[in-house]
Amino acid sequence: MPGLIGTYGRGDRVVFPRGVYGPQGDTLLLREALDRESVGGGATVLDVGTGSGFLALAAARRGARVTAVDRTRRAVLATRVNAALAGLRVEAVRGDLLGPAVGRRFHLILSNPPYVPAPDALVPPRGPARAWDAGHDGRLVLDRLCDGAAGLLHPGGALLLVHSALCGVTATLERLERAGLPAEVTDRRRVPFGPVLASRRRWLLDRGLIAPGDDKEELVIIRAERAG
Repeated sequence: MPGLIGTYGRGDRVVFPRGVYGPQGDTLLLREALDRESVGGGATVLDVGTGSGFLALAAARRGARVTAVDRTRRAVLATRVNAALAGLRVEAVRGDLLGPAVGRRFHLILSNPPYVPAPDALVPPRGPARAWDAGHDGRLVLDRLCDGAAGLLHPGGALLLVHSALCGVTATLERLERAGLPAEVTDRRRVPFGPVLASRRRWLLDRGLIAPGDDKEELVIIRAERAG
């Protein structure tokens, strides 16, 4: 499968073809949070919006039974190829967000969903921007994830997700609380604007999402847990 090959930190390598979201700062921050979770042998993990499968593979290396979901064929194929190259078992399936996992239960759900505020009100139907654009407030996917995750978790199971503070940290915490998943911010990291946010600086400024001179965004890890 032609594409880019990336090596990250511990020698983890993944292939991601054009149009598939490759591991970036938000992915690596979420992996740090994953490292703190108990996901050894027998644990079931769901990686939602898996992209290249980087996080799914990280959980599988710990001995977890991993299901990885993405809505694009290329991402599912990339995840299957990367699992095969690493000698790991990952069930990679195509579908919309939590849909393929309905009726199942997991000890941990991971997600690096689309969360970038965008001039377009809807999630793009095609193209690479599907991996990051999420409507005017960046919450088109986040809200669905917050509303549906509790029903897929074992008692005591956890949801770990990463997103930008631009789309509202309090909104996520409150929505998870209403869904029966008390949550907290466990990690924060400021990173320079990437090409997408840099290209939207004027639009973000006009909407009051950034201040004049801002050139960094804050990424957050949110951990929510279903009561045992």
